[in-house]
Amino acid sequence: MNYSQTSLVLPAPAKLNLFLHITGKRNDGYHNLETLFQFIDIEDTLSFESVAGHEVELIDTQSAINVQDNLVFRAAQRLINQCQQHQVSYFGVRITLEKRLPQGAGLGGGSSDAATTLVGLNYLWGQPFTKQQLLTIGAELGADVPIFIHGHSAFATGIGDQFTDVEPDQSYYLVVKPQVNISTAALFADAGLKRDCKPLSPSQWDWQNTNNVFESVVLKQYPAVAKLHAQLLNYGPTRLTGTGACLFTRFANQQQAIAAQAQLSLPESYVVRGQNRSSLIRTLTQI
Repeated sequence: MNYSQTSLVLPAPAKLNLFLHITGKRNDGYHNLETLFQFIDIEDTLSFESVAGHEVELIDTQSAINVQDNLVFRAAQRLINQCQQHQVSYFGVRITLEKRLPQGAGLGGGSSDAATTLVGLNYLWGQPFTKQQLLTIGAELGADVPIFIHGHSAFATGIGDQFTDVEPDQSYYLVVKPQVNISTAALFADAGLKRDCKPLSPSQWDWQNTNNVFESVVLKQYPAVAKLHAQLLNYGPTRLTGTGACLFTRFANQQQAIAAQAQLSLPESYVVRGQNRSSLIRTLTQI
C-alpha cells in the first residue's frame, strides 16, 4: 500500500457532561445512563511519526502510568490486532503524548487520548476501518472513548455510547480541579446514589430539569469539593462533570469567567468555551 502521509499532529480535547442521569441497571451489570456531552477548548496533543518495522512506541514523559497500561498504547495495540486479524497493511509509529489535561478530573483526558490514537493511526494507515468499527473498538477501551471518536456534542444513552447530535449553547465555563482523588467505585456503591431518573428525550433537556446524580454523593463524601462547589455557586450554575473531581460554572461571557477565576483562590482552574464540533474532527477536515 502507498501511504499518502507518514506523520500527523492531532488534538485530544476534553469534554464536559452538562448533565448525567442514571435511568436503571442493565442485566450485564452496567448502568443505563443519559448525559449530554460537550467538548471544551483545552486539549492534549498527540504527534504520530512513522518508524521502521511494525511496532508502536509511546513517548509520554509526563505520566507516571506504566506504558503498557496507558490508554494510548492499549488503543494502538488494539488497532494493530485488528489490522493483523483483517490482513491490513500498516507501519510502525512513534506516538508522542503532550499531556495538559488533568487526570481523575471527569474531563475524559485518557479516553480522548485513546480516541485520537485510534483516529490518527487509522488515518495514517489509509483509513482501513470505518467510523463505526472505530467506535466499537473504542467502546472496548472505555465508555467515554466513543464520544471523542464521534466528535460532535451529543445526547447520549445506553452506557453513554448511543448518540443523538445536539447543539447546546457554546457557553464559557470556569472549570476547577479540586485536589482530591475520587473513587468512582465508592460513588456507585453509595446507597444515596439516585439510579431511577425518569428518561428524557434530547429536546427535553435544559439546565433546570437535569443534574449530575453523582454530585450530591461527591459533595457528601468530599468536604473540600463541597466547599469549592458552594463558592462557585455564588457566580453561576455549577455542576460536577462525569464522576469528578472537576466542577464547572457557566458564565454569560469570557470576561465574567476570567474575573471569577481571579477573585477565587483556586487549586487548578481553566477558563474554557464549549465546542459542539471537537477540535479533533475540525483538524482532520482541514488536512
